[in-house]
Amino acid sequence: MYDFVLSLLPWNSHFLSAVLLIFCAISQDLRPIPPEKTKEDILLFFMLYDPEKEELRYVGRLFVKVSGKPVEILTKLNEMARFAPNEEIELYEEIKFEPSVMCEPIDKKLSFRANQLEDGDIICFQKSPSVNGDEQCRYPNVLLFLEYVHNRLVVHFRSLQKPKEDDFCLELSKLFSYDEVRDRVARQLGLDDATKIRLTSHNCYCQQPKPQPIKYRGVEQLSDMLVHYNQTSGILYYEVLDIPLPDLQCLKTLKVAFHHATKDEVVIHSIRLPKQSNVGEMIDDLKTKVELSHPNVELRLLEVFYHKIYKIFSHSEKIENLNDQYWTLRAEEIPEEEKNLGPLDRLIHVYHFTKDTIQNQMQVRNFGEPFLLIIREGETLAEAKVRIQKKLQIPDEEFSKWKFAFLSLGCPEYLQDSDIVSSCFQGRDVYGAWEHYLGLEHSDSAPKGAYTANQNRHTFMKLVKSTTKEKLINLHNGIG
Repeated sequence: MYDFVLSLLPWNSHFLSAVLLIFCAISQDLRPIPPEKTKEDILLFFMLYDPEKEELRYVGRLFVKVSGKPVEILTKLNEMARFAPNEEIELYEEIKFEPSVMCEPIDKKLSFRANQLEDGDIICFQKSPSVNGDEQCRYPNVLLFLEYVHNRLVVHFRSLQKPKEDDFCLELSKLFSYDEVRDRVARQLGLDDATKIRLTSHNCYCQQPKPQPIKYRGVEQLSDMLVHYNQTSGILYYEVLDIPLPDLQCLKTLKVAFHHATKDEVVIHSIRLPKQSNVGEMIDDLKTKVELSHPNVELRLLEVFYHKIYKIFSHSEKIENLNDQYWTLRAEEIPEEEKNLGPLDRLIHVYHFTKDTIQNQMQVRNFGEPFLLIIREGETLAEAKVRIQKKLQIPDEEFSKWKFAFLSLGCPEYLQDSDIVSSCFQGRDVYGAWEHYLGLEHSDSAPKGAYTANQNRHTFMKLVKSTTKEKLINLHNGIG
């Protein structure tokens, strides 16, 4: 008759829901309040908690004398619960649920008044936990159960490889530790080694994974994983790693795009080395993974962003300082012609570009793969064009349509075949070599979806606009 269950309800306030259900129960309990009720009589409502079922349900109400003691009604409570008459039970007063749970044990040997119980209070009771009988229960007493209900939430887990699709959902407590959340995910996936799970938080504003994953035990509890500034998310992303996360965090993993000297295909390689390794060691590791044009070829590592080369790394630089989240790391074979430089020879940047008209203004747009080119002392544009055409393997008919210009800060100065190319670059390094380059103007015929210079870890990084370029460059310069 009084079987009103509260454990499975999706409420925000357990206490208010309990009150509502109790009133529903009273409406079905047609016994009137005794007319002889005095100030000494108080009405108490009783909820039974079952630790095995994780269920809290309304079982009835009783009028008691405020001067009486809970021990005097234990037999009646056992009858309500359908327990044996002499079953040992524990009583708790549910005081409040929000903003935090307050549920205190009731001393059965003190009076109701001494326990500060009043008319309309809610009493929760349960069997007294045995020494070993409740080891398998997640929440062996009412207080732990109410705290769980207060903090529980459903978290949607998505594979980092498919960030738009829910893979599975878990009901968790926002107080769960990092280890508890990770272990539950591993159990869901049937994974023996939970340390191979890596989690990533959700960006509520762009609805994508955050660029940086959660470090091993880098947060205290689930609620910290779900907060993004002032927003709380219900989404987490997971990866299954090939090695335990604590070991992985001692290593630096970088994605490097390898450019062969004579092949057009660009292959992305994942390099994983100790964080204190340098660029030279990373290049040596890369050599074991790629096909080289000849065994003794030398490689260099470049930093590319939006079809421009921003940095050539020295072999001594620590890989811990490298960033492949915003910038593409590109490894390439060093041409033989660059190994015997004269005192006035110059290594210049060469970029492809086209001109777009935006709001009645001409703007230069770079595209394709940038590259470095040696310009000899006194070399004319006509002579440089021969080497450029050979390097890019462009047919004569198409190459004849290309225009060549020196560009400084996006302003093209078109060159004639007789112009000395190196003279354009004299004293032009004040704004950085990437802003002074030899431009190859022609149509952009690359198919959409072809390899681009700005490869990033997550899809949302494609939202970065060219207007943010200067900010990123400043950030890059600040971190070396």
